[in-house]
Amino acid sequence: MNKSELTAAVAEAAGVSNKDAGACLDAFCDVVAGEVAGGGKVSIPGWLSFEHTIRAARMARNPQTGAPIHVPAKAAVKIKAGAKLKNAVAAGGGAEEPAAY
Repeated sequence: MNKSELTAAVAEAAGVSNKDAGACLDAFCDVVAGEVAGGGKVSIPGWLSFEHTIRAARMARNPQTGAPIHVPAKAAVKIKAGAKLKNAVAAGGGAEEPAAY
C-alpha cells in the first residue's frame, strides 16, 4: 500500500475527503518526525512506537579489500510494533505461507 492508497483507505474508513485524510496523514508524519528528530519518543499504545536512538561507532570491514574501516556513530530511528499490531498480523490478514525450497 502506498501513500495515496493509504490516504484513500483512511478517508473511506473515517468518512472524510481524500484531501482531509491526506492532510491528517501529512500532519501525523510531520509531528512524529519532529518529535523523534528532537530526541523524543512517540508511542501509540498497542500499535507502534517510534524512538530516537544512537547507533554506536564500530569497526567494520570493506567487503572488497577486507581492510578494517571505522563506521562513526549516527542517529537512527527505532520502530517497534505493539501487541495489537503483532496479534493482527498473527491472525493472518490473508498472509501467505513462505514458499518451501
